[in-house]
Amino acid sequence: MNMGRIKVILLLLITTGFFACSKSPSGSGSADPVITPPATFSFNALKINGVFNGYSYTNVNTAPVIKFSFSDAVNRSSVAGSITFKDPFGVAVSYNATYEDNDLTVVIKPMQALQNLSKYAVSVTTGLKSAANASLQSAVNLQLTTTIDSTNKFPVVTDDQLLDIVQKQTFKYFWDFGHPVSGLARERNSSGDIVTTGGSGFGIMAIVTAVNRQFITRTDGLVRMQKIVGFLKNTAQKFHGAFPHWLNGTTGAVVPFSAQDNGADLVETSYLMEGLLTARQYFNGTGTDETTLRADINTLYNNVEWDWFRQGNQNVLYWHWSPDQGWAINMPIRGWDEALMPYVLGASSTTHPIPKIVYDNGWANNGSMKNGNSYFGIQLPLGPPYGGPLFFEHYSLMAINPKGLTDAYANYEIQTKNHTLINYNYCVSNPKSYFGYSTNCWGLTASDISGGYTAGSPTNDVGVIAPTAAISSMPYTPAESLQALRFFYYKLGDKTWGQYGFYDAFNLNDTWFANSYLAIDQGPIIVMIENYRSGLIWNLFMSCPEIKTGMRSLGFTSPNL
Repeated sequence: MNMGRIKVILLLLITTGFFACSKSPSGSGSADPVITPPATFSFNALKINGVFNGYSYTNVNTAPVIKFSFSDAVNRSSVAGSITFKDPFGVAVSYNATYEDNDLTVVIKPMQALQNLSKYAVSVTTGLKSAANASLQSAVNLQLTTTIDSTNKFPVVTDDQLLDIVQKQTFKYFWDFGHPVSGLARERNSSGDIVTTGGSGFGIMAIVTAVNRQFITRTDGLVRMQKIVGFLKNTAQKFHGAFPHWLNGTTGAVVPFSAQDNGADLVETSYLMEGLLTARQYFNGTGTDETTLRADINTLYNNVEWDWFRQGNQNVLYWHWSPDQGWAINMPIRGWDEALMPYVLGASSTTHPIPKIVYDNGWANNGSMKNGNSYFGIQLPLGPPYGGPLFFEHYSLMAINPKGLTDAYANYEIQTKNHTLINYNYCVSNPKSYFGYSTNCWGLTASDISGGYTAGSPTNDVGVIAPTAAISSMPYTPAESLQALRFFYYKLGDKTWGQYGFYDAFNLNDTWFANSYLAIDQGPIIVMIENYRSGLIWNLFMSCPEIKTGMRSLGFTSPNL
């Protein structure tokens, strides 16, 4: 046998032995099965109205064209069951599907126009099949927020007529919805018997405005004021002359604002007193009814122990006191924010006054309330970076006229205007790219948000615009505020306008609109529009003899003092 033949035999033996030794794990002797992975295909591209911009789109028209492109041609029969189009409530939106690029691209168009300012979800599931029956490798999900309806929701009127409409409708919150027993303002439209002392002060100034605008008669206004003042004097709980944040509007008992906040709230009391003093100056008739009303208001104001809230004669005022927990909250009132009023009223008191050192050391904190930095090229005299929420320039300054007002720390006309312009310019620049922010739509302040409440500002921007912010700034930025007011009313009015004027807030980016009203947000709207139009509330409050003396004692100068 030659060597070549031997090699062939040996090779056959080795090969046979190899296969004889190859067994399956089960020992059955059969070969391992060949596992073939399921065939898949992939998503390649997306375009909404010809543009790709990620998977979340805002300002989309109501008839969008949505194109999904894939690596393989799709099986048309699988499209209806695997591409869903849903409205904000999860209801399916009917659509037409067409095909391009030899079925590599599916084109989706809604069969009916979408709703404006609504959020839609479009999804492609892995149930989508290719023409070769492969499955889509990964699902695709996108969100569409449709654009604002630019049509006017109400007939266009002159700006003066529009201001009348807004003031009159907003006033209904305090008049029609005022508590039937006490006449005071409910905290919000869902508060039941809970009334707010600070918001009631704003409501009192709204009543004065309404009488002056002839929305109601002077007699009706006087009767409501008698009810309010009588309840405050004879029924409502007081602590060293100060009122709590919340009261029961029927019994006058404290409704705790928090566990430790169940007694006096000096800041809320000051807002109530600014309203009462304004009403005192307005109802200046010589008849018994108006004379008695003024005397009762004097009693309420004179009984507030402003000096006692220095907590042991310190050179600062304290915000809260509890009858069972004392000064447990221990919160000094320091500027710059919304709480200038307690210091002005304290300095103006003829019965429990505070000296200038309390203002300088407490409120001004020895000058540390100054800012002096510039934002968007606008210098801010006082307050935190970017100025904080716009209510800082509203609550106390609904009554204190900042025009021409100065002291050792600031020119308050510049402060109010510049703070507002910084807020405006922040919204216009829109660093967080929220849908809707513009020269028409701006204003960050404390308001309701979806699921809660926050003090919105450039340093706490959650995408929520509160109409009260821009509208109540009208005396400071009339052109910008009027532009926002027109937009809120004419363009968004079907969603933002209701029984008592503008709802509290909205978020165009998330298409959320509040259905709430808050006294502390409604009040500044009617009052500050009036200050813009006539200066009525500023003129009345600044005419108080005590206020003139008190503000001068703190070092303020003004043509109104």
